Amino acid sequence: MQAPATVAQLVLLVLLVLPGVTYQFVRERRRGPVPGERDLGERVLRAIVASIALDALYAVVAGPALIRLARGTGGWDGFVERPRVVGFVAVVLFLVVPAGAAATVSLVDRQRRRARFLRTPSAWDHAFRDREACFVRVRLKDGNWAGGWYGHRSYASSYPHPAELYLESARVMGADGSFGARVHGTAGLLLRAEDFDVLELVEPGEPAAAPGEER
Repeated sequence: MQAPATVAQLVLLVLLVLPGVTYQFVRERRRGPVPGERDLGERVLRAIVASIALDALYAVVAGPALIRLARGTGGWDGFVERPRVVGFVAVVLFLVVPAGAAATVSLVDRQRRRARFLRTPSAWDHAFRDREACFVRVRLKDGNWAGGWYGHRSYASSYPHPAELYLESARVMGADGSFGARVHGTAGLLLRAEDFDVLELVEPGEPAAAPGEER
């Protein structure tokens, strides 16, 4: 794909892409990611369709005024004669209106749905976002248990990366999932979601060992 060679081509490219890109970005932020938008081609197509719809609306509502503004006193000198006015109109048409349209569509869509929807892309991210220190235990797919302390030095991966969890210390786990003593000399425990089928977050006061041991 070649870069625009003339000012007219650049203006056409901006008109065709920028309003839809703004709309798509705000829409994704308000609604959250969906499976179909993982494909770049799908996202670009949605942005172009949104740009065409918005440009058509601009042409219907204020087409003659926009042409007079761009043409100025002759040719297409309006961009040079009134740069501040042109810049203000561009911000409104390319940023403010598409963002407002996306926010309005998201609000109406949210009110029509009975279920509550969060922008957090996955339950994994929701569980560990702003998570206070706690114990974590998982049941591995072979039936054994693993667990440890999730503190300020621990880390949970986030979307779109694979779900992985680093616990800053490990615990000896009973056959029933009960917490035992802290593993001597532990430097942390790495858990991958693909290796377990159950994960539980346990408040610090629940296990027999005192949380103060982890500090």
